[in-house]
Amino acid sequence: MARPLSLPTEDSGMTTSAYFLLQASGGGAPSPLFQLGIQFALILAIFYFLMIRPQQRQRRVHEESLKNLKKGDEIVTTGGIVGQVVHIKETMKGTEPTKSMDDHVTIQSGPSRLIVERGRIARVLGAGRTEAASTTSAS
Repeated sequence: MARPLSLPTEDSGMTTSAYFLLQASGGGAPSPLFQLGIQFALILAIFYFLMIRPQQRQRRVHEESLKNLKKGDEIVTTGGIVGQVVHIKETMKGTEPTKSMDDHVTIQSGPSRLIVERGRIARVLGAGRTEAASTTSAS
């Protein structure tokens, strides 16, 4: 009759590099709680570098483009309205104007003029159509 194979009793489930680090530090067999902690730390690091950090960078670039908004730029609001910046009313801090996301931006879309907050602008498309049309017709 065939004899059943004996299974190994110690299954660490860790990568070899982490196991060698534990052995070098003088520790015995790593505890399952420590292994779980390493796995969670690796998952959090992956999420940070693949999702959180790029979103922060994208948000900084967007805020910088909104702070550099000027008269004549073509924009798209979060509601989908496309228009050209006519006037920017910056908030006053003391005696000098400061750029903030609460500034009122007047845009012209067709024959209509709308006032939106600077923070509600989704995209800045660049210089207005009239400037782009005049440069292409001149050349």
